[in-house]
Amino acid sequence: MPGLKGQLHRSLQATRQALLSRLQDLDEYDLRRPMTPTGTNLLGLVKHLADLEYIYFGASFGRPLPPWDESSYPNADMWATPEESSESILGLYQRACAHADLTITQLDLDAPGSVAHWYEGDRQTTLGAMLIMMVWETAQHAGHADIIRELIDGTAGPDHDEVLTEAGWQDYLAQVQAAADAFASGTRG
Repeated sequence: MPGLKGQLHRSLQATRQALLSRLQDLDEYDLRRPMTPTGTNLLGLVKHLADLEYIYFGASFGRPLPPWDESSYPNADMWATPEESSESILGLYQRACAHADLTITQLDLDAPGSVAHWYEGDRQTTLGAMLIMMVWETAQHAGHADIIRELIDGTAGPDHDEVLTEAGWQDYLAQVQAAADAFASGTRG
């Protein structure tokens, strides 16, 4: 795909891959465990994005969706239930992305869509607007996944070792902490 549509699609595909890269080499527990007070976890991020891919590039454009399991769990799209395997959630995401990719390749940027759960006056959209939104949404959650992964096992982004050595990161962290500590007593600021 040439032009703007191709650039947006490639950006979406790259952010999808960035998200998935943060799940590599982790066990079931680490993929599922909540790492923030609001329960953010890696599989939940993937499951949430699968849901959005299906809604924004499927239902919003009148494209057929696969059978959907409406769960009775609260915030069901943000975490993996004990009955769901990581493989099933990753498979769901891959299928959702493939479904979205078909929509993206088959429709023009100005193809009209409608998002049912948006406010009535704001429901009308286009494929181009949805692409921009999903690049942003996926990149945001890929960033969350970066932080979650670093909290789990210290694994930082792919350019971590290119920026500083391990000793350099320790010095950097000490400088950042010292700057924060300057305000800990309440005497600065």
